[in-house]
Amino acid sequence: MSDGAPGRRPRARTGERADREKYAHLLGHAGRATVAIRPAPGVTPAPLWGSGVFIAPGWVLTCAHVLTSGDGRRRATGPDGEIGVAFDGRVVAARLEYDLSRPAPVRTAGEGRPEAPETAEAFGAGREAAGRGPAPAPGPRVDLALLRLLDPGVPHPCAWLSDQPAALLEDAFIFRGHDQDPSGAPYDAGTGPGTGPAPGAGPGPDTAPVHPFIAVRFGARDARGLQFGTDVRVTPGASGGPLLDCDRGEVVGIVKGSHREDRLGLAVPVTELRGLAPHHLVPGAAGLGDDPYHALTSLHDRWHWAGQDLGGPGDPTWFDAQHAIMSGRGRLWGVQERLQALDLLASLPAPRDPLVVAAAVAEALGRADPRGRTGRAGPWTLRTWRDGHGALYQGSDPYTELSAFVHYLRIVAQRTADEAREVPGEEGAALRTAAERLELFVTAKAVVLLPRDRERIGPVRRRPDALLVEFEPLFYADAAGRQLFNWSVSEGYGQGRWQRVEIQESRDGMSFEQARDQVLRRLGPRLLRADDAAGGARVRLEVAVPEERWHTPADRWRVPASTRRAARLRPLGPARAVVLRDQGRRQEVDPAWLRRWQGLAAAGRLTALRVPAGARASVAGLSRQLEEAGEGAVPALCRSVADGTGLEAVGWTLDTGHPVALWLAEGHDERDCDRVCDEFHREVAQLLGAPKSVAEVPELVRELRAKAAEGGVSWARDLVLLYDDPGNPIPQLFSRTTQLSPP
Repeated sequence: MSDGAPGRRPRARTGERADREKYAHLLGHAGRATVAIRPAPGVTPAPLWGSGVFIAPGWVLTCAHVLTSGDGRRRATGPDGEIGVAFDGRVVAARLEYDLSRPAPVRTAGEGRPEAPETAEAFGAGREAAGRGPAPAPGPRVDLALLRLLDPGVPHPCAWLSDQPAALLEDAFIFRGHDQDPSGAPYDAGTGPGTGPAPGAGPGPDTAPVHPFIAVRFGARDARGLQFGTDVRVTPGASGGPLLDCDRGEVVGIVKGSHREDRLGLAVPVTELRGLAPHHLVPGAAGLGDDPYHALTSLHDRWHWAGQDLGGPGDPTWFDAQHAIMSGRGRLWGVQERLQALDLLASLPAPRDPLVVAAAVAEALGRADPRGRTGRAGPWTLRTWRDGHGALYQGSDPYTELSAFVHYLRIVAQRTADEAREVPGEEGAALRTAAERLELFVTAKAVVLLPRDRERIGPVRRRPDALLVEFEPLFYADAAGRQLFNWSVSEGYGQGRWQRVEIQESRDGMSFEQARDQVLRRLGPRLLRADDAAGGARVRLEVAVPEERWHTPADRWRVPASTRRAARLRPLGPARAVVLRDQGRRQEVDPAWLRRWQGLAAAGRLTALRVPAGARASVAGLSRQLEEAGEGAVPALCRSVADGTGLEAVGWTLDTGHPVALWLAEGHDERDCDRVCDEFHREVAQLLGAPKSVAEVPELVRELRAKAAEGGVSWARDLVLLYDDPGNPIPQLFSRTTQLSPP
């Protein structure tokens, strides 16, 4: 670009100078992130193939056709596929890792022959290259490629990639690679198609000095990509360079090519990167794993956040330049909020199903149609939480925009916290920490919203996976000598985190039967609400009772099937998992309890342990039998556990650390076992031989109860399951402070 270019008006030159001054820092950052693509270091001659831009540590984004010569063949590279990337006065080695113009691996019959590689000539004025085959059914291939630096320790800046589609461009610039190699000699511009006259062809009417950036006079998106016009001809070597929207301070496209005759060009929107998939990995490349797009954008967002060097004297950053441009616009969701939000989202795994992103956007924007205005229809419209963030810029007033972002991030935090419970070990702990960090950010940003909007959006509501009913015996009896109780109901969120949602606590207490009846009147609606919060899945009911109530048949409790006043009653056990918890085990986990649970989890298979083993059982014999049981042993009792030997056996089962056991609510008395008992133990052994893990036992027992309710497997009609996970201990007795940090 030159101020003395033919046909330029002084007014246009003045406006361009003003733009340069306004955007000086931003243009400087973009220029330093732009690279020249050329042959490998040490190769001579070293013509300029095109340009590229750093978008993440060690990663360069360019056009795929930059690596293809004018005759359609792949350009010559070094012995190991090395390509030269020139920036900051040096040339470093890189290698092609992803080629988005590669076809998908699966094609159906009748789709036509494979496309030839796209060239810049096909991009300029809408003409198709000769011999180009029909596009595959999913859509045209994307002229983008990703190069990886062979030395990951080479320091370099990164440009900021937009997270939203570009529509109209008013203040924009395109950039090309640096014109000088390290020796000071100019690069050979090459003769690639669509890049302008070949060297030595003589100056044309639009000949102008080569500049690192050129102002865009206008720009708009159509079906082919981002079309733009300039006041001077786009110089050779610009293909693959970034198209910078200065109004937003973002790279919105990658220059694809320009028309030979006029000053029109086309750029690939950076949102086309959403189609990046494992099949784009070139043979022999290491790649970014199963979800390269999510991995790449996460590297990008984390790099920019880390570059802020909060609290330090760091150099001015891309976001400092953005802040200077956008200050004074009255945005409540500004550069700082976006920067931090995208860093927090980058620490989360990609959504299991991209459709949940569109659904979250629709909910945050208050739309019934989950696709809304999030872009063209198709599976890659929105792929990650980052894409959803970009879809929220709808031109709304600042307050409405802020409310949408807070609402969206609340949904993401809730979904992540829900999924974290299913991830074991250190990975699960790290995921829960990331979800909590996002939740804290959401809470901080929501304080400026009006009360009605905070109520509409709500706190980060976690998905309960259990409802706990606990009966607390008091230390004294009533005048008739009956044991007295209080009760509580808590929602559970795993890892010993409980939120008490209802409590009855008084000095007078009540009988167990009265407490049970009170609970049952309230339990139906509580379970329905918990199921709704869990996305329609029926949460597990856990019942904690003292030892004299171990025979409680909670699975046979009947609760209303709906919130209707005259709702029918139905038993709990056939519809949802119902388990018993030991009231004597709480947050302070006993080592034997934990060791036994770990043994069950590690055991190759579960085995039934018949307790007591003989017709006559001594206390010493019971304790020895249970202490010496193998890792996968699950005690099973056919005797009544309300008193006598059965009660003693359950006590020793718990004292020796066993977390899982099975017995009958109405087992037989002290008489000897008979053939019915033998059949019961055979069935229990078969039941325990089925699951691959101890976590499957509650659901298998539920299935048995459902069959028993329909008239089958009569032996399981009175089955009680003790399922006491030390990784999810019940809360302290009637403490009013929740074990779960409030949202």
